[in-house]
Amino acid sequence: QVHLAESGGGLVEPGGSLRLSCKASIDIWRNAMAWYRQTPGNQRELVAAITGGDSTHYEDFVKGRFTVSRDNAENTVYLQMNDLKPEDTAVYYCNFWLSPVDWGQGTQVTVSS
Repeated sequence: QVHLAESGGGLVEPGGSLRLSCKASIDIWRNAMAWYRQTPGNQRELVAAITGGDSTHYEDFVKGRFTVSRDNAENTVYLQMNDLKPEDTAVYYCNFWLSPVDWGQGTQVTVSS
């Protein structure tokens, strides 16, 4: 069974930054990985993704502010989040982009003054 462990969330003021990490229990180097987020009462939504060839995709609401990257040697995907806004408050999850597996616990990001 594949395990995904997200970390790095927290409370930050508007305009601040956080770096999320997602460590997988298996090799990820050939797989496209993605970050998602979810707020109470809403569906989980895609935030950003990175392919096995390091091509990236960003949803419009994070373009220019978030950066997704990966370290295949560590089976880890990162999400650098800058210029955070209150509307970025959510639980953030990672998963395989095209073939999602069981979701991890996620990591809470709260943007508030």
